[in-house]
Amino acid sequence: MKIGDVSFWYSDIGLPDRRPPLDGDDAADVAIIGAGYSGLWTAYYLTQAAPHLSVVVIEREFAGFGASGRNGGWLTGGFAWNHESYARESSETAVRAMVAAMNGTVDEVLRVAEAEGIDADIRRTEEMMVATNRAQMDRLRAEVAHRRHWGEADRIYEIGREEARARVAIPDSLGAMLVTNVARVQPAKLVRGLAEAVERRGVRILEGTAVSRYGNGRVETDRGTIRAPVILRCTEGFTAGLTGHHRDWLPLNSAQIVTEPLDDETWSRIGWQGHEILGDFANAYCYCQRTREGRIAVGGRGVPYRFGSRTDVDGAPDRETIRRLTAVLHRHFPAARQARIDHAWCGTLGVPRDWCASVGFDPATGLGWAGGYVGVGLSTSNLAGRTLAELAMAQQSALTALPWVNRRPRRWEPEPFRWLGVRGMYALLNAADRREARPGAGPSRLARLGNWLTGRG
Repeated sequence: MKIGDVSFWYSDIGLPDRRPPLDGDDAADVAIIGAGYSGLWTAYYLTQAAPHLSVVVIEREFAGFGASGRNGGWLTGGFAWNHESYARESSETAVRAMVAAMNGTVDEVLRVAEAEGIDADIRRTEEMMVATNRAQMDRLRAEVAHRRHWGEADRIYEIGREEARARVAIPDSLGAMLVTNVARVQPAKLVRGLAEAVERRGVRILEGTAVSRYGNGRVETDRGTIRAPVILRCTEGFTAGLTGHHRDWLPLNSAQIVTEPLDDETWSRIGWQGHEILGDFANAYCYCQRTREGRIAVGGRGVPYRFGSRTDVDGAPDRETIRRLTAVLHRHFPAARQARIDHAWCGTLGVPRDWCASVGFDPATGLGWAGGYVGVGLSTSNLAGRTLAELAMAQQSALTALPWVNRRPRRWEPEPFRWLGVRGMYALLNAADRREARPGAGPSRLARLGNWLTGRG
């Protein structure tokens, strides 16, 4: 089993050759920190609207090194944050507009991929979230009602036990929530193709260039200073590594394993012929996909947070996380119990203190940001990039009026409190899942306590 090496997705296409780093002091109209989806989408839409702009993207490793090249490949257009948190500062109408804008990201990403000739193993499908006990069924029905209330009635519905098991033979399945108009992608192929697309538009991507601090029209790096009147931070889970931003967003670890390719006999026992992107309604939930090669990829939080906001080394997870994900694989897909695990990896996603994403720009300073996606960055980053580009060009539109624009939640607590809080939350969520797995058990209050502990609920 290969461990780390950034992610399995790069095993498929190979790690890229590095682009040249910054070579001394430089200047640009717009400097973007971070060459993941957010930074690259922002650059794409900036140059689409204003081709004359000089845009530079600064990346410590290589384009797609972070979550953009490691995620579960779920392009959902889903709204993973607290609707009420946004509504308190705007209105229900404004939040519904944001839900609709998020739903539209799937078609927009696929449109750009086709226009730019990006082959990312894209397959339109459905999202299928399975419930395996009574408590999970309660959450499933509440989630369907909740999302229908907020404007997704045309794409969210419930199916029963027989249809759920006919789609994917998960032994304990009692039913599932289906979400239409989603897609499965190979994330590293998408981010690599997007990087090449922005370069064709004249954007410079400087790799191997570590930003230490920025502000006042300057981005300071280990290889020189870049002067730019507009500086946009798109660093997601790596934001805590920038001077002055250590407590802005917490880097939450998420990990995945992937099996060897399964044979036809095993697939006949599992089903999954619709290639749905698949998860469950456990409190400590999982996310899975059937890959182009016929593998099963299983993801989850594992050990969720490292003291001091530290991040992994080249995507290497710990053994306990691998063990937990393997247990999920065997529980949901017993036909694959004998399958070899070929690769395990992890990455970080950005979590604001209120677990709600934001995008913003200050015209007075020329500084902007986007992120805090809490695990749904594949689609959210596209909307963020479009919005941040318009904000940076002083445009006003339906996007710049959405309620996530210029939100600034309070910062995370200093250590050891945030370590205790996040680790405590996931300990409670896992304990809740164990209680709910007992025959006849209903929803556990431990989950509510865990979510309250860090502001997630």
